Parts: sequence; structure tokens; C-alpha cells
Amino acid sequence: MYEIFADLHVHIGRSENGKPIKITAARSLNFANIAKECEERKGINVVGIIDCASPYVIDDIEKFLKTGDAYELKDGGIIYKDKVCILLGSEVETSEVSRNGKKGSAHNLCFFPHLSDMKNFSNELSHHLKNITLSTQRTDLSGYELIDIVEKYNGILIPAHIFTPFKSYYGNCADRLQDIFKEKFDKIFAVELGLSSDTFLADTISELETKTFLTNSDAHSLPKIAREYNKMLVKDISFKEIVKALKNEDGRKIIANYGLDPKLGKYHRTYCDSCNKTIDTKEPVENCPICGSKKVTFGVFDRIELIKDKNETKSPENRPPYIYQVPLNFIPGVGGKTIEKLLETFENEMNILHKLSEDDVEAVVGSKIASNIIRARNGNVKVNSGGGGNYRKSSLTQNKEKIYYT
Repeated sequence: MYEIFADLHVHIGRSENGKPIKITAARSLNFANIAKECEERKGINVVGIIDCASPYVIDDIEKFLKTGDAYELKDGGIIYKDKVCILLGSEVETSEVSRNGKKGSAHNLCFFPHLSDMKNFSNELSHHLKNITLSTQRTDLSGYELIDIVEKYNGILIPAHIFTPFKSYYGNCADRLQDIFKEKFDKIFAVELGLSSDTFLADTISELETKTFLTNSDAHSLPKIAREYNKMLVKDISFKEIVKALKNEDGRKIIANYGLDPKLGKYHRTYCDSCNKTIDTKEPVENCPICGSKKVTFGVFDRIELIKDKNETKSPENRPPYIYQVPLNFIPGVGGKTIEKLLETFENEMNILHKLSEDDVEAVVGSKIASNIIRARNGNVKVNSGGGGNYRKSSLTQNKEKIYYT
């Protein structure tokens, strides 16, 4: 058994020949470039690429397998240069009836062990949406229906960024996942928290006590890969082993979730769309206390405050720690040239963020930047709350205590 790093939510912007896949993602995000970024720069061992149901991407994968650098595993997944396991996924938008009786929608990460399974899933999914070539198109399926199709092709379903105000189950569909999946609720063994939440917030909801928490990047550009990620204990890197880790089976498990302080997330607090102010009142509000407008984007923190059924966070004993960690490009003083200098010396970001001493880093970039990197590693970060789709910047603090909420 050994430790690995995994980011299971990375988008594709364009196919190899320039066909659009995820409109809001960078053009440089294609299947091959993601594999190279994880192997050469990020140090990520397992990456979930979640636009693989597009026929254009399927074509790219078939070509990728012919390069000699990659091959499919019997236990599922594609191995690239014997260092990175790629999980073939599809982000699917379901149609739900929301809590107020209006139409709601939610995103789901659907992973499959083999390319043949993904092809079969893509073919069936094409009958439930308008354009199968594009990523995350809305389907006429509910989550309750989708999970049966996913299992039909040997896949697993993980609800994505479960609290965000748009396109999530808790955000705009229901107060409880149990209400969506009903008797199939136990088939959901993992959920993705999203950038604006963390373990401390999510574990105020009782029904999530039996679910494994995932922290993923939801990357729409190459540099954003592994801005959040998971440390896992597995026997090898394959689809089968990752599923075991998500189910906490046979000693496989998630050891730690690494993520941003949720205050850095762009939907953490409620935001007034009229006066463009983040609303950070103690109690959740549905009208802006500044201008009185009802045009507000409800924040993740505020939504959880409304639906939680515990007065305080109480995590199950096997819940791994959630560790606040700032990506290199979020750290003050660390720009593109500095990152390149560090990568030339230390190979990848995981080495820099987890393994090197302050003296090692200082020898390359000087004492000030080295100190900033180590302080960020140790959680000495102070942030202001994001909201309404706007990320917030971080600043480093001088004390040696980890800051969880300020």
C-alpha cells in the first residue's frame, strides 16, 4: 500500500483538432495536455477527466492509446507513462424538481472503468440531451434515473460540488440527497464538496456522515489542476483501487482532503447582484440588508446554515482531516517565473507543497518567498469571503496557528 494524490474533476476545453467541448474551459485543455500536466508539473497520480462522453474526446482517447505512451488497465483506467492513471468520466446535468417547485438541475461525476463502457454510456446518454459533443449539457434525466444507467455500464456516480447555488443538489434542488435518490441513496458512497465548502461545514448534515468527501479542482485551465485534491492510500493506481478507496474497503481510503479555505470560493457567501456586495451577516438573509434587493445569489455557507440538522460539526471517526492549502499561484510573491524556477529544480508541485524543507526552497527562490510557501503549507492564511461568482484573494498571517475561520 502507498500514498497517492488524486484530482477527480478536470475539464476538457477543446478536442485535439480544436472542436469545442467545454465552452468555458481553456483551449489548451485537451486529453493529452492534461495527462502531461499531471505527470510533468503537478505530480498528480490519478486524474479524473470528466468530458470523455463527447465523441470528439473518445476519438482523441483512441489516438492517445496508439502513441505508445498509454494503455488501458484490466482493473480500469488508462496509465500514462507508468505514472498517471486517467479515470474516464462524464459530468452529467440532471433535471430535478427544486425545493420551491420550480425546475432545478444538478451536476454529477460519472466514472467508468474502460473506454468501451464510456462508449456505451455516451451512446445511451445521446438520447437524453441535444448535443452529446459538448460537455455538461442538460439531460432529461433525474439523478434517480441516471444512477441506473451509470451502473448499467459498470460506472459510479458522485454528486458534484453539492452545495453551489447553481447546478447542485443541495444548492437548488433539495434539502436532502435522500429526497433525490430515495431507496438508491446507499448507492451514493462519495460526494464532491466544491470550492466554497469544506468538511467542517458539510458535517453539520447528518445524512452525509456515511459518505466519503472529495475535494477536486473543477479545473477549467491547466494551471488550476490540483488547486484542490485528495491524498489516498491504495495498492496501485486503477479504477478498481480508487473505488475501493472511496468505499473505505480493504484498507484503501482517503487519508486527507486538501483544499482552499472555503472563504476563497466564489460562492461562499450570499451576494447582492444589484449593489454588487458580499453579504456576510451572521444569519442567512434572502434580501440584501444594504439596498433591500431580492436579487441575491445565495451563498454556500448560508445555504448550509439553513438546511443543517446539527448545531455543531460532528464528523464520523473515519473522516480524514481537511487541510487548508493554498496553491502555488495563490501565494503572494509566487508568479509564473518563480513557479517555473521551482519546477525546474524540484520536478512537480506536489514535491514543493508536501516534501521539501524551507531550506530547500530558500536555496532556489530566496528566504521571503520560501517563508511564504511554508506558511501557506502550514495553513497560516487569512482570507475574505467570496460570493456571487467572485473569488477572493488570500493574505499570509504571521502567527503559527492554523486559521480555519476568521
